[in-house]
Formats: sequence, C-alpha cells, structure tokens
Amino acid sequence: MDDFNGIGISRHLDWPRVSHLLRIGLFGALLALAGNLILGWGVEDGLLAGLARMLPAYTGASDGGLLAAALLGLFGTAIEALSYFGTYQLMAERVPQLLHRYRAGIFGFMIFGACGFRVPACALVFLAKHGIAEELLQQCATYFMLPAFVLFWVFFLLLTVTQIQAFAKGMTPYPRRCWVFCPLVGMAATVLANVFGNQPWVNAISCAWISVGNVWMFAGLLATMGPAGPPAQLD
Repeated sequence: MDDFNGIGISRHLDWPRVSHLLRIGLFGALLALAGNLILGWGVEDGLLAGLARMLPAYTGASDGGLLAAALLGLFGTAIEALSYFGTYQLMAERVPQLLHRYRAGIFGFMIFGACGFRVPACALVFLAKHGIAEELLQQCATYFMLPAFVLFWVFFLLLTVTQIQAFAKGMTPYPRRCWVFCPLVGMAATVLANVFGNQPWVNAISCAWISVGNVWMFAGLLATMGPAGPPAQLD
C-alpha cells in the first residue's frame, strides 16, 4: 500500500494513461466547441439588452441544429469533465489536500454544465424560436436555468482556481509556467474577438468560450508532454 496515497491514487504517475485522458478530453472539448459554434452562429439585436439581445443570434439555428448543439454539448461536457481526472492525477502525489476540492469541481462541472445548463439552454432557444412569449421565456430561464448556472460557475471556478494554484506553486510534474494552460486563460483570449463587433463568428466564439478554454488546456498540456512526461522543473 506504500505505492498509493491516502485516496487510492498511485504515487507513480502512469504517463501513458494521463496522456490518454488528456487526448480524450481534447476530443470532448472539440465536440462541445462544435455544438456551441452551431448554437451561437448568428447576429444579436443590438437595440435590446440581456436575454432578448442574445436570442436572435441563437434562434437562427434549425431545429436539427439545436438538437445537435444540445447533444454535442451534453456528451462533450461529460467527456471533458471525466478527462479532468488526467490533471487530477498530476496533483495526486504532491497536493493530496487539494484533491477533494478539485474532485468536487469536476463533478459539479459535469452535473451542472451538461444537464443543468447546456441542454436547457438549447431547449430555451427552441421554445423562443417557436413563438413562446418573451416574458415566459425570461421566467423560465430565471426559475429553471439560473440556479444551475450559478452552481456551475461556483464549481467551475473551484476547479480552475485549484488547478492554477497547484501548477503555479510547482505542485505538479509540469514547470510552473504551465499554469497558463488552464481554461480561464483560453476563455480570456476569446474576449479579444469582441473587438470585431456583432458578427456571427464573433458571437459563435463568445458562445463557445468555455469550450475554447478547455481546448486550450488539454492541447497545451499535451503539447508540453514528452514520451516520459513534461520537461523537468526549471523555475
């Protein structure tokens, strides 16, 4: 039992397994990205505010497109979340005290991101497209989507802040500078697209900003990993 830490994770990293999980995570992030791009490809109504402003960009999708966006988001988010256990294993030896927080973030991301927010968002757009009154849509979003949306962000921030803390403090086999390969950095980069104004591709990227962040994270960690793991700590 000396080869395992207190929660049953091997102290000896299995780099092929970590690499495999990161690759699966990248695939899931690309699925979710595709779904979000389908959903968000449109032009917003600049004369309105809030939900009413955003809906015109989303209701341009066909019914089949909305179904595809919902399913891609559902499966993509679930795959992303489970693949975070690749990053989880990187922390297992050096920061076991952070693992409970990180694991809670993973499950919260999967539960409230996939079924609690992404699929209901597509359902709301479907209802809007087929003539449900705006007041009723707003009420539906407040009653049934907002609680899951808030909980999603609580767990997602817990997840990403814990990851940044572990990487930046040198508590993983990666160099400290690899803290930049976290979803928040990739998400921040998508904000730059807003300088191009109310364009379909800009709105699609804005809709997909969490997926872009996950693509950035999984791809970045894979790119800095060699056959036997990442380069040695130098900082």
